[in-house]
Formats: sequence, structure tokens, C-alpha cells
Amino acid sequence: MSDNYTRLNKYLSEAGYCSRREADRLIDAGRVTINDTVPEMGTKVAPDDVVKVDGEIVGERKKEFVYLAFNKPIGIVCTTDTRVEKDNIIDFINYPKRIFPIGRLDKPSEGLILLTDDGDIVNKILRASNNHEKEYIVTVDKPISQTFIQHMSGGIYLEELKQRTKNCVVKKIDKFTFSIILTQGLNRQIRRMCEYLNYDVKTLKRVRIMNIKLDIPIGTYRELRKEEFKTLSELISDSKKTYQPNQRLTRKK
Repeated sequence: MSDNYTRLNKYLSEAGYCSRREADRLIDAGRVTINDTVPEMGTKVAPDDVVKVDGEIVGERKKEFVYLAFNKPIGIVCTTDTRVEKDNIIDFINYPKRIFPIGRLDKPSEGLILLTDDGDIVNKILRASNNHEKEYIVTVDKPISQTFIQHMSGGIYLEELKQRTKNCVVKKIDKFTFSIILTQGLNRQIRRMCEYLNYDVKTLKRVRIMNIKLDIPIGTYRELRKEEFKTLSELISDSKKTYQPNQRLTRKK
């Protein structure tokens, strides 16, 4: 097959429509067509093909992308499905171009989340095997003991997920507050770890993703600075970017 052909999920991500993960969901749901025909998963797009999502033509692939850092408030949902969720991140930001979040923070959590229209960078960052650091500040409902710190940092087997958490860096800040740096992203990982140790999370804020630090007021966003993006690109340069449908992805905390 010609080198000019592009796998459909990659085409949608490079067009800035969605991430490859979301593209696979759209294709599987039959919402994507090529020349008005519903394709199979894995179909490739020719240069003169017309690709549509829900009947809307997806434009040519972009060369200039948007990269935003956003301080998500509590109560905002990290979804691009504006038809389902009223308090969704897309309507809240109301950015003039179509963008989507890189990973998630659950509704009761706040802090840093990145948004873009560059599907490839989404896949590089979300690969759990890439060991990209994410830092959180967490408050809990009772005094933090040294045993708590040791268990959190040494790894905990989460029965619900049938998986053990990786070793991580945990530091006590004050009586009820600690910081934690993760290199994996299991579903509700921090909350599940605390629950295992009989602690309830009262607040959870993400303050860093790799080299990007939270430095803006809550509810606001900014574009990534040139030096930030340069460093970020270097950090993910060796990342796998091919989507594996059965691979666990970074999920919300």
C-alpha cells in the first residue's frame, strides 16, 4: 500500500479532531465514514478520501497545533462529549478551536491538565509504560503516619484493579497533607491507595505534569511556553505512540 495512506485513527488525531483512543471509539461506534461508507477498524485513508464524523467532514491534517495548560476546578468533567456532560471541560474553557484533554482528572479533583489538538502527543504522554511523572498535593481526613508514607511509596496491591502500584515518591507536608509523584495512572489510583490504608481523600490537586508546573489561577488556562514545549518534546521523544487497544491507559485520579 502507498506510503501516502494513513491509518484512520491517526488521520483523525493528526487532523486535530480527537486522540487516537477516542478515534477508535468513534470508529467502533460506526460514527466515522470514508467516502460515505462505514469502514472497519484499521482501515487506511487515501489522500483523496473524504472522512466524516457524524456526517461532518474532517478537514486536512494540521501542521500548527495548540498546547494549553489549564487549572481545572472541582466539579468540571474531563470529557469531550458535550452532549452528555453539562459541566464538561470543553464548554468551560470555550476555546475557539476544537481541543481535547490529555488524560483526565476526576470531577472532585482539581489542578493541572493539558489540552491540545495534537493527537500524536496525546498518545505519547498517555502511555503508562513511558514513566512520565505527575505530581499531586493531597489532604486526608486524619494525621499522616510514617507507616502511611512507607506503604504509599512502596506500592499497594489494589484488589479492584488486580494490579500493584509502582514505587513512588511520597513526602509529608504537614499533619494532614502529603505530596506524591506517580509514574503510572491507574483509575482513581491515589484515592484507592488511601482507601486501602483507611484514609479518605479530602482534596486532591495535580500540580505538575513532567516539566509543566501549575502556575495559573484556578479556572484559567495559558499556552505552553516555547521552552516548556521544547523540554516536553525531549521528555517524550522516546515514547511509544502507537495505540494498543488492550493496553491500560492513563486514567483519572
